[in-house]
Amino acid sequence: MNFEHRPVLLAPTVDALVNPAFGIRSKSEALSRPSRLPAEGRGDGIYVDGTFGRGGHSRALLARLGPSARLVVFDKDPSAIEVARALASEDARVTVVHDGFATMSQALADLGIGSIDGAMFDLGVSSPQIDDAQRGFSFMRDGPLDMRMDTTRGQTVSQWLAQASVDEMREVIASYGEERFAFQIAKTIAARCAIQPIGTTLELAELVASCVRTREKGQHPATRTFQALRIYINRELEELAVALAAALELLAPDGRLAVISFHSLEDRMVKQCIAAASRPAAAFARMPLRESEMPQPVVRALGRVLADDDEIAGNPRARSAVLRVAERTGTALPPAGASSFVKNLDATPAQSSRPGSAARQRGRTRKGD
Repeated sequence: MNFEHRPVLLAPTVDALVNPAFGIRSKSEALSRPSRLPAEGRGDGIYVDGTFGRGGHSRALLARLGPSARLVVFDKDPSAIEVARALASEDARVTVVHDGFATMSQALADLGIGSIDGAMFDLGVSSPQIDDAQRGFSFMRDGPLDMRMDTTRGQTVSQWLAQASVDEMREVIASYGEERFAFQIAKTIAARCAIQPIGTTLELAELVASCVRTREKGQHPATRTFQALRIYINRELEELAVALAAALELLAPDGRLAVISFHSLEDRMVKQCIAAASRPAAAFARMPLRESEMPQPVVRALGRVLADDDEIAGNPRARSAVLRVAERTGTALPPAGASSFVKNLDATPAQSSRPGSAARQRGRTRKGD
C-alpha cells in the first residue's frame, strides 16, 4: 500500500543549503560573508540527507545541484531504503546508507568522505509511518504496538512495556512526553501487563485515556505517551546529539546545516547546539579574558523558519515544524570537539532498560529564538 508523504518546509530547507543569500539581511552582511557557492546555488559539493524518508527533500536538493555533486542519504526504515535505492538506480549522484544518521561519521569515512558541504535532518516520524497502522506509531489506527523506525532490529514498544518497571515507564513518559500524568499512566500500564502484554496501539491508547483527566484542546490524551515511547525506543534524542556533533565536525567552511524539528525536546537541543557553537564566548563571559583570548564562533546562526499559513492549510502536520539553519565558519573546533556544544544525555532518562543499543511569526526567517 502506498502512503502519501508531503515534505515539510521543502523550499526553505533546500534553499538553506544551496542559496548563498539565505539568512542575509543587508548588503554589508553579504559582503562580510563571501560564499564558495555559485550565485545560482548549483554546487558540485557533497551533501547529506540524514533522514531520507520518502525522498522529498533529497529530490528537491538534487534538482538544485550540479552533475558532479554527491548526495549520501541515511534512513533506518527498510521501506524508506527501498525508495532510496530506487532513486539511486536512477541518479548516480545518490549513495544509500541503511542506518541512522548517528552513524554518519563512520559511514562517510567508509565512503572516503572527510568533509561535506551541507546536511539536512527532518526529525521525527514521517507521514507514511504514521498512516501505516502496521508500524504501530498511531493511536488513531489499530495495529501492533511496535514503533521501531527499523523493523529489522531491537525491541518493540510492546516488548519493552512488558518488562519495564513502573519507575522506568514513569521516567520515560515524563521526560520524553512531558506528561503530567506519567505516574498514573505507568501504574495502569504495569497493572495491565501483569495480566497480559499490551499488544496493540488502540489498547494502549485506551489505557492512557483512562488516566489523563485533562488534555490540550484538540489533542488526543495518548499523544504525549506515544511520543515518549517512540522517542525512547528509537533513541531519537541520543542519536540526534551524536548527529549534530558529527555534522559540525564534517562541515567544510561555509557548509550549511538545516534541521527541521517537530517538538520542543528536539528543537531545544538543536537551538542550544547552534547557540553554543555560534556564541562560545558566552561561557567565558565572567572570566578575566581579553577579547582576543575568547573562543571564536564555530558556526553562524542563520535563523529559523516556520511554516506559513498556506503550507499549514495544505499540510496540517507542518504547524509544529521549526527549521533552524547554521553555517560553518573556518574556526577550528575546541579540543573537546563538537560534542561540547551539544546538551543531551545528562537530561535523558536512565539507561538501565534501554532497548537495543540503547503567536509565532509564520513564514519568516529570524535570528536568535
